[in-house]
This record gives sequence, structure tokens and C-alpha cells, in this order.
Amino acid sequence: MPSLREVQRSFATAIVFGDNGAIASLGIVPGGLGADERIAVYRNNVLGNYRKALAATYPVLQRLVGGRLFNIAIDAFVRGYPSARGDMNRYGGELGRFLSFYPPARELPYLPDVARLEWAIDQANIAADAQALDLATLAAVPENMLGELRFQLHPSVQLIASPYPIFHIWQVNQTECAGDDRVDLGEGGDALLIARGTSGVTVERLTPGAYAFLVALARNLRLADAVERALAAEASFDLSATLKGHVAGQTIVALRAPPTSQPGISA
Repeated sequence: MPSLREVQRSFATAIVFGDNGAIASLGIVPGGLGADERIAVYRNNVLGNYRKALAATYPVLQRLVGGRLFNIAIDAFVRGYPSARGDMNRYGGELGRFLSFYPPARELPYLPDVARLEWAIDQANIAADAQALDLATLAAVPENMLGELRFQLHPSVQLIASPYPIFHIWQVNQTECAGDDRVDLGEGGDALLIARGTSGVTVERLTPGAYAFLVALARNLRLADAVERALAAEASFDLSATLKGHVAGQTIVALRAPPTSQPGISA
């Protein structure tokens, strides 16, 4: 007799993949509907729930490809990247990766990055809060130790770069957009900061230097290394203005200094 775990696995395989062997192993007693038809009822409900949940996360993507093609893609995505947790708010982050290899999406090469942007906005909206960093704390760090600082970004911060104008694509596909909805893919790519502030989630275009700088901080690099990467990306990078602006805007919410730092500064 199969264990409960084996029955559950067969049931999930039958629903998601329509596997005939899995359906047969369940030993469903024929009645008014055959085993395939009974399982299909569950399959339609399960896939329908995934479609609705991901349509709420990816409304621009759905608008770009249309409802029918979106549903087909989501069904294929669910089969390729089954959920590993019960929280639907955290499911769907691999859709951008999936679209990079999904043959029907090849004619729209910007779709994976649009999906990544929508996922970033969705996750920024539900991320944890964090207290702001006091500029006085930063000012108290001795100048000779500044290069050793490591910074923590707000939990909602997401950083995305794309060779396509994905922010423009996203903007013209908002329901409130009443202007010209045409986008020239040749207008250039985007380096974006997505974060949640007091007014909600915002999307901001970054200069190459600022983007490289924040990515380095997100990777827990020292300030000196982050500045080096920023200057390599943009020779005119202004550390003082960038650092102050992102502390004031709460992109940066904490700092860590070496253990030899002054009291009151987190080590």
C-alpha cells in the first residue's frame, strides 16, 4: 500500500502534469466521470489559481502578450518551476528566467526583463520595513575609516539593469497612461532602483555609476571597492552626492564599521 506521501506526490503529478501513470496509481473508482475527467477538474482549479495570482503580479506582461498566451505561458511555467512553498506572494520570481528560454517569447526579447521589473515591484511592496540611517552617524565615522564601511540597503531595494527601455515599456502599459504608448527599443537600456518609501513603491532610473555603486553595496563590498566600481562605470561619479542622497532617501539604512571604530557605530 502506498504511503500518504506517495499518494500526495502522485496526486500532484497527475494534476499538474496530467501524467497517466500517476492517475492510474491513484486507483480512482469510476463513476459518472472517468479518472482523467475527475483529475481535470482539479487541474483546471489549480492552474486557474496560479493564472490569477500571477496575473496580479505581472499585469504588464499579460497586457503585452494577451490573456490567452499569458495563460499558456503560466501553465508551462508552473510545470517547469513548481511552487516549493504555500505562500503565493513569494511564488513566481523565476518567471523572468523561464521566459528567457521559452520559445514563444523569442520574438519579444525584452519580456524577461519586464517580468523581472514587475517581480521587483511586487516584492518591494511586501518587503519588511527598516529604520532610517541618521546622517550624523555617517558623519561621525573618522575619514580614514570611511573606505572600510559596509552599508545595508533597505529590505525593499531591488536593482535591475536591462539593455531594453523596460521602464518606458512598463510606464506606457499602466492603466492610467493616456499618452503615446509607442516605445522605441533603440532608445537605450535602463538601470533601475526599485524601493518602497513613504509614498509607496517607486522606480528610479540610475546613472551607470550609481547603479554600480549600489550593486556593490548590496553585495556587501567595502565602500572603497564600491567607489572603485562606480568610477569604472562612470568617471564623473560623485560619491558625496550619491551617498547623501541615498541615505536621505532611505535606500541605505544602516552601516557597519570595523571593530576598531568609535563607540555608537555598529561593527
